[in-house]
Amino acid sequence: MPIGIVTGAGGLVGSAAARRLIETGYDVVGLDNDMRARFFGAEASTKAVVRKLDATYDEFRWLNVDIRDREEIERLFERSGADLEIVIHTAAQPSHDWAAREPHTDFSVNATGTLNLLEAARQHAPAASFVFISTNKVYGDLPNHLPLEEHETRLELPSDHRYFDGIDTSMPIDRSTHSLFGVSKAAADLLVQEYGRYFDMPTVCFRCGCITGPDHAGAVLHGFLAYLIKATVTGTQYTVFGYGAKQVRDNLYSHDLADACLEFHRSPRPAAVYNLGGGRESNCSMREAVAACERIVGRRLNWELSPQARVGDHRWWISDLSEFGVDYPAWRVRYDTEALIRKIHEANAERWGAAEA
Repeated sequence: MPIGIVTGAGGLVGSAAARRLIETGYDVVGLDNDMRARFFGAEASTKAVVRKLDATYDEFRWLNVDIRDREEIERLFERSGADLEIVIHTAAQPSHDWAAREPHTDFSVNATGTLNLLEAARQHAPAASFVFISTNKVYGDLPNHLPLEEHETRLELPSDHRYFDGIDTSMPIDRSTHSLFGVSKAAADLLVQEYGRYFDMPTVCFRCGCITGPDHAGAVLHGFLAYLIKATVTGTQYTVFGYGAKQVRDNLYSHDLADACLEFHRSPRPAAVYNLGGGRESNCSMREAVAACERIVGRRLNWELSPQARVGDHRWWISDLSEFGVDYPAWRVRYDTEALIRKIHEANAERWGAAEA
């Protein structure tokens, strides 16, 4: 059987991608060393997810491997050899704030780990599709210079602005403040593109907005929508940072992103780059997200507004999905933000409520 390697296999996107690959007929090697627990505490641990995948699917094999371990990565790719058809790289340190605490760790995971995977793929499986889950933070804070208008519940672009339907990849990444996390992800993003161009490998960077879903282990520093719903259920105080709580995010279901990975693999090309998220179909401001959580949960959220925005954070982000849609017209966004909030709540409310009690 063909082999797929998924890094960060216990995470939100990694676990969804592993399941989709197995459903499509792949043996999956899932790499996950549970660094999320180190980043964000025990509640963010991915260990239970990879153990469940390992117990559920005969086609899944979990390896407790750190992508920074170059020699181990080389051995894994060499063993997989010509049977390796796709690599879906989701492992990352994903937080602005955490990156500033340990810049060396952040860069080694996000940039050096990606280099290790690319070089191993080049040496042992250069025809395998290499899918990198990048981030819209590679654009730094340039979106904050857009001529946004303040509305009652959100910031918004004028309807005649070129980016009103979403920001496309024509936005530059230079002369902006990225946060250290944004820099390490941008380095990885450029490496993936360069391996695609220089070595003619089938690579893609998906520069994503907010990815979410029922399996998201929302934590204070990562996974805002899941954590927002959890805070509403449990009565935990929630802090919104900056912009009058009117900053806008698009939100994409993790399974939809997994489908996009497979769509690319069906018709791969070298050095592809797409902005991918909920687009105009699925987005909200923080105020709108709070209102939706309160409406769905049936209780008020205890939240406060900090006047200090996080470094490199976006005031407004909606992805232009048209570039990916032209190349892969079968792909669709299946859930809007309110439907995603309902799915997350329905899947987790009982467990969160029991923990509160």
